[in-house]
Amino acid sequence: MKATRPPFVVVIDYGIGNLRSAQKALEKVGADAMLTDDAGLIARADALVLPGVGAFGPCMDAMDASGLTATARESAQTATKGGRPFLAICVGMQLLYEGSDESPGREGLGVLPGRVRLLPDGVKRPQMQWNRLRSLRPSALLEGLDGEWMYFVHSYSTPRDGDTIATCDYGGPVPAALARGSLQATQFHPEKSATAGLRLLANFVRSLG
Repeated sequence: MKATRPPFVVVIDYGIGNLRSAQKALEKVGADAMLTDDAGLIARADALVLPGVGAFGPCMDAMDASGLTATARESAQTATKGGRPFLAICVGMQLLYEGSDESPGREGLGVLPGRVRLLPDGVKRPQMQWNRLRSLRPSALLEGLDGEWMYFVHSYSTPRDGDTIATCDYGGPVPAALARGSLQATQFHPEKSATAGLRLLANFVRSLG
């Protein structure tokens, strides 16, 4: 019997923060994962992952400096139509939108409509804690994870709309994950969320088979 190869997943390396933890977590759940900015390897990947750490504006600046903005935008747009899967994490999720109040005047990727807004008054910013997921509708990405604890670090949140598949409670319901077509994203860090986070990444990798 011919052995099947593991899915080839590229973590887009646009020069910000520690992105290798996402790569290592994906490898742990069975992916052939690579952190790279190489256009040829990105084109060959079965799926793409866009992490993000820090602030919206500097992340977009780093994306532009790396020359990967168009690639990230086009790949995410293709995923919204059911094309090659694309997973965005934390600030990577926020970059999918048109802009953010964190960096006025700085455009995002514009794949999804709307702006990223400051977390509501009356809560500590950033939300830097474990929080529980509340699933809003069935999702292969979040299978078996309703009510599980995930690790969040953020002061801004994406619009709550029809793409939102899960929330957490932080001064009210805050979007925690979204999906449109094959585009999926999490506000929390699955690679830092212990067993539950690894299960989410395993769900993602399994969906590529």
